[in-house]
Amino acid sequence: MKKLLIINTGGTFSSVESERGLKPGLSSRELLEAMRLVAGGIELEMEDLFLVDSANIFPDDWRRLAERIYEAAAGYQGIVVIHGTDTMAYTASMLSFMLQNVPIPVVLTGSQLSISHPVADAMENCRCAVHMAAGGHGGVFLAFNRKVMLGVRASKVRTMSFDAFESINYPDVAQISSLGLRIHTGYLPEIKGGFRLCTEYSDRVFVLKMYPGIRPELLSMLEEHGYRGVYIEAFGLGGLPFLKNDFLAAVERSVKRGMTVLVGSQCRYEGSSLSVYETGLRALNSGVLQAYDMTAEAAVTKLMWVLGQTDDRHKIEEYFSENLVQEVRIPV
Repeated sequence: MKKLLIINTGGTFSSVESERGLKPGLSSRELLEAMRLVAGGIELEMEDLFLVDSANIFPDDWRRLAERIYEAAAGYQGIVVIHGTDTMAYTASMLSFMLQNVPIPVVLTGSQLSISHPVADAMENCRCAVHMAAGGHGGVFLAFNRKVMLGVRASKVRTMSFDAFESINYPDVAQISSLGLRIHTGYLPEIKGGFRLCTEYSDRVFVLKMYPGIRPELLSMLEEHGYRGVYIEAFGLGGLPFLKNDFLAAVERSVKRGMTVLVGSQCRYEGSSLSVYETGLRALNSGVLQAYDMTAEAAVTKLMWVLGQTDDRHKIEEYFSENLVQEVRIPV
């Protein structure tokens, strides 16, 4: 019999009503009986790691969760993580980098309604996550609304719909239909070596969304406050302005002073290509790195993770020239 570990971190899935609104409150003991209804012949064990709304999950919680998964992986055929939906894509992305070559399935899931609600989506999401976790394919995944996505490609795109998550610029790796759970093995992450825990990160990273009229002195303010990296959501294919308020000149100065600047697109689909327009080419010449088709969640967490691995500019560039965990397609 296959044995899975369920790690509960809170979120809507385990929420209860309170005077101040919904908050995580159901313990693993209370959740386990309900989850066994969807597990069939799979043995489940469950534990609480922390019980919080996912808005209150921070990078040190990612490290703690990754360490617990690494510790437990040898004793189980798969692991399911119950997580709030608001930051679940960030957690799934960071776990993808921290758990290098994880040999068992690690599947994050949650719900838009508490499992205690009679019409909740929690049970269906749990069913999908449990059976993906029992499927034997190593990697970090996110299961929601009868589909399974690579954790590093998932993004929350709707606030109320049960179809809250999409796989961005990458196919779903599995779906549940009348044919059961169908896993597309060609889309699974490649296991390239031994299982390694790599939890170092830098939280001195900032996300900056471009808008017409943005002031270039923002970058020097970030430097003054000790930020080491910035992810810029640029216009279209990756354009940054250089007339009037010369933002590109500020970018070039920051790069020369040691800031890592990663540039992607504000558009959710299809990604950046800085080599098409003058505004992008000038950015490349200033020393920025390119996010290509990464999700915003993957771009931010990869930047945090890479800056935790090294301070060396050439090594940072090497990391961003590689597709580590299927987080990016880099054009040849």
